[in-house]
Amino acid sequence: MNKELLMALDMLEKEKDISKDTLFEAIENSLLTACKNHFGKADNVVVEMDRKTGDFHCYYEKTVVETVEEIEDECLQIALEDAQKLAKSVVAGDVIKVEVDSKDFGRIATQNAKNVILQKIREEERSSIYNLYYEKEKEVVTGIVQRYVGRNISINLGKADALLNENEMVPGEVFKPTERIKVYILQVSNASRGPRILVSRTHPELVKRLFESEVTEIKDGTVEIMSIAREAGSRTKMAVRSLDPDVDPVGACVGQNGTRVNAVVGELKNEKIDIVEWDENPGNFIQNALSPAKIVAVFADPEERTAKVVVPDYQLSLAIGKEGQNARLAAKLTNYKIDIKSETQAKDAPGFRYEDYLDDEDYEEYDEYEEYDEEYEEVEEASEE
Repeated sequence: MNKELLMALDMLEKEKDISKDTLFEAIENSLLTACKNHFGKADNVVVEMDRKTGDFHCYYEKTVVETVEEIEDECLQIALEDAQKLAKSVVAGDVIKVEVDSKDFGRIATQNAKNVILQKIREEERSSIYNLYYEKEKEVVTGIVQRYVGRNISINLGKADALLNENEMVPGEVFKPTERIKVYILQVSNASRGPRILVSRTHPELVKRLFESEVTEIKDGTVEIMSIAREAGSRTKMAVRSLDPDVDPVGACVGQNGTRVNAVVGELKNEKIDIVEWDENPGNFIQNALSPAKIVAVFADPEERTAKVVVPDYQLSLAIGKEGQNARLAAKLTNYKIDIKSETQAKDAPGFRYEDYLDDEDYEEYDEYEEYDEEYEEVEEASEE
């Protein structure tokens, strides 16, 4: 019987990730409960259980009194005559251990003891699962789509189910049961029925974690992701920098023939991803963030976190983007309020004398814009497509 008990405890430890010591404590508590249910009290009950053999003993610690007539509570006291049958050397006033045979427990006491063990196992299992996924909070995990719960989706993560709420789903994404998807764990909380896990497909950190898993340079710290701006399902802009001058941060994230970025794009159901280089100079950073639009000049105010940007007339729509998306994402990425004007608008705007900020190189570059006007129009059309 003890061998079978130890085998059962080993199995529970492996399957439920519950320590054997915890299970032994549950059995000891169940015996205390059984004593209380059978005898009415268990204040002076001691349970000893051998962790190696599985042997257990249940004792009442009783005070020895001279005669039977002096006994006020049979659970707490024992007559000297009866005590000497267990230990000959005892005298009145000693405390003696009187073993309780668990076979004497009634059916109800036994059932209650069983319930105590099962309840402890359930509690420990929930606690173990909670701790497992709490450690994975703010990380990306792979789950299997189970079913739709209203407009939400139940995702199986292995040992627990997570909920993908409608507002955390990418518009237009449809999943089939048994489909494997990657999700970002937003929050793990303890509930009465077990851990409640909320996941997301729209969070910008999902993109960051996916790149960390795909790009070795990000994983080892050579390349850092400085900021991310995302409109889930449509477009993401990500700014990166390299701590090694010999490593191109953008190239590292794109990968050979685009393999790395394409892996992330595929996981995000073909969401467009722009990777730009972060720069300490806010003007340069804003110019990079507005890519693929060509910029004539950027006037940034670091204190006010505002910037005025001048673009060639034919680049205005590309800089702003469809429904303002490119400018909106650039503003989120840089944390600057960006005012974009075309070259003609900037000339007519009061207090917007960008010519004062242009040097000879800027004029030469602007002349190139005019010279290759047709080429840039083709780039604009391709980008819009």
